[in-house]
Amino acid sequence: MNSFSSPTKQIFQYSRRKINNINIPFNQKKEFFNSSSLRQNINLNNMVAKIVVRPSEERGYANHGWLDTHHTFSFADYYDPNYKGFGALRVINEDIVQPSNGFGTHPHRGYEIFSYIISGELQHKDSMGNTEILKRGDVQFTTTGTGISHSEYNINKIHSVHFLQIWVSPDDRNLSPAYNTKTYPDSLKTNNLTHIISPVSKQDSKTIGIHTDFHMFASILKPENKVAHTIQESLSGEDKTRRLYVHLISKGGQLKINGGTKLKPGDGAFITEVVSGEKVNFESVGAEAAEFVLFDLA
Repeated sequence: MNSFSSPTKQIFQYSRRKINNINIPFNQKKEFFNSSSLRQNINLNNMVAKIVVRPSEERGYANHGWLDTHHTFSFADYYDPNYKGFGALRVINEDIVQPSNGFGTHPHRGYEIFSYIISGELQHKDSMGNTEILKRGDVQFTTTGTGISHSEYNINKIHSVHFLQIWVSPDDRNLSPAYNTKTYPDSLKTNNLTHIISPVSKQDSKTIGIHTDFHMFASILKPENKVAHTIQESLSGEDKTRRLYVHLISKGGQLKINGGTKLKPGDGAFITEVVSGEKVNFESVGAEAAEFVLFDLA
């Protein structure tokens, strides 16, 4: 796993410009509202979800021989000032590591980092004494807090390992380091939207707790099946506007959002101008099942 040389010194915010006194984040192609800035300016009852696609082929990409990786947001040698993060969501890397290769021991601090295993086996070792071999369906979660070191290695001599690596910035970057793993088999996710990560204050026995207003869900939708996501309540209880990011894993399938926007494998989408309690619909429209992850955040 690559890491920034000085992660605690980075400032991850969207560029903004003022239009009619509303702060609006932007990129070179399309503009979309930052929901958190709108509550004083827009009638929430009249809001319509705004969707901006992040095409797979426009992500950062590197092939190191042993590692094939795509970056949704700026990471390592890939930098795009328009894609530095989305709220607390800082990193979505889709990695394929070749047999008998991996990330050597390296340090992290400040972030909460988790891996969603798509296929293959990934061995995790860390300075807290944890050693585990992760397989499909496993979600491995680390609160790096005041600092840890770890390694991730594909110990399989034949098959590659394919996984998502996700970083989130917690409200407190000086937490005590912690480790957690849960398994979410295909049977739980098939034609269902399974809740995987929730804020610690709302955590139950089925979810992994995170230290900010952030939720993660996952689904495997068979062709012609649909699921609906209900936008989560905000922890603050005041700002009802929220944002979503959906990522369609690069293994096949196509996904349609709210009956219109279509994603192909590897695509993502920013969904803004949504409020707590509103529903966003997802439909599998390809010839293969569509496996995707969904982030719901303040």
